Amino acid sequence: MEQAIVKIDGSTDRKVSLADTVFGAEYKEPLVHQVVCAYLAGARSGTSAQKNRSAVSGGGAKPWRQKGTGRARAGTSRSPLWRKGGRAFPSSTRSYDQKVNRKMYRAAIRSILSELLRQDRLVICDDIQLSEPKTAKMAHALGGLGVSGRTLLVTAEYDANVALSARNLVSVEVLEASQLDPVSLVGSEHIVFTEGALRKVEEALQ
Repeated sequence: MEQAIVKIDGSTDRKVSLADTVFGAEYKEPLVHQVVCAYLAGARSGTSAQKNRSAVSGGGAKPWRQKGTGRARAGTSRSPLWRKGGRAFPSSTRSYDQKVNRKMYRAAIRSILSELLRQDRLVICDDIQLSEPKTAKMAHALGGLGVSGRTLLVTAEYDANVALSARNLVSVEVLEASQLDPVSLVGSEHIVFTEGALRKVEEALQ
């Protein structure tokens, strides 16, 4: 399988071969859905916590005797009915992690990349090099590549000029190849890979 490499000026002079095992996989929607949901669930902090009647301070002594006072019986002043009492059904810290093994995760990424390529939403460029961090230069470069809307730019390594140039573009996200995730892939209209990033992703997924 071959794909044209697009230059920043929009021209193409050569093609790059793509691994069929990575970019020619069948699209498996249930698997992709499971992996995306698991990734989003794992990002939840789960740190919400409230105190029940045993966790709040005080309430050790019975407020008054059981009978003869004319008031309702009470065993503790930290009942959920009382002021400064504990919560009846408090939220507690928990983990939202869902188990997804490595084989499933890689298969989902391959499935997403293959579908993006079939839909002509995946663009490969030779490289994006900026001499200085300028938002206008990044916008011009992406315009030359023919991409618009929500765009994910995947680079082989961290480039400060590229990252800073794209920071003020609301619809552009920059990731290193090692940080690629399924949520960023499915949430972008166009994916731009540098050739170096493409080779790193292929090596990791094969």
